[in-house]
Amino acid sequence: MENVLVDADVERLTESLGQLPEPVARPVFVAVSGLPGTGKSYFCSMLADRLPFLILESDALRKILFSPPIYSSKENSRLFRAIHLLIERLLKKGISLILDATNLSERNREYLYSIADRLSVKLILVRVEAPPQVVAGRLKSRLEDKESKSDARWEEYLRMESSAEKIRRKHYAVDTSRDITPVLDKVVREVSR
Repeated sequence: MENVLVDADVERLTESLGQLPEPVARPVFVAVSGLPGTGKSYFCSMLADRLPFLILESDALRKILFSPPIYSSKENSRLFRAIHLLIERLLKKGISLILDATNLSERNREYLYSIADRLSVKLILVRVEAPPQVVAGRLKSRLEDKESKSDARWEEYLRMESSAEKIRRKHYAVDTSRDITPVLDKVVREVSR
C-alpha cells in the first residue's frame, strides 16, 4: 500500500516538471544544502542559467503533494521518499539535475550519496550560506511575496540552525551575500570535467 502511495506521489511530481532538459549519456547531480533564506533557490537558478539542468525545488514539490503543507515529520518523510525516487528515475533517464533542499543532516544526505554511488553519477555538493542579518531580511521580505514558494520564517531558521551538520564529503561553500560567480564557475567546470 505504501509503495502505491509513493509511486502516485512520484507520478504527480513528474507531471509537474514540465519540459525536461535533453538526456545526456553521463548525467550530473548537484545537491544544494543550506538553511532557509540563505539563497539556495537563487544559487540554483543562476546555476541552471549556465547548465541545462532540471531544478527540483523541495518547497515547490511539497506544495504539489500537500495543500496546504503542515511540515510534519510524516509529511517530510513522504515528500523526500518521493523526491529520492524521482531523482533516481530522472538520472536513469539521463537527466542532469539540481536538488534545492535544506538537506541539513548528514543522515539525510546519505540517501543522495547512495543514489549517486549506485548509479555511478557525478555528485557535486554545494553548501549555501549567508550572514544571519541578511537571512533575517530575506525571510521578512518573503512574508510579503505572494510568489514565494517557501513558507520558512526566522523562527524556523533559528530552530534548524542548531541541527545543521557539516557536509563530510568534498563540497563547495558559497556565501550568497557576496559575488557567487566564482563558485558558479567552479561548479560549471567540475560538471564538464
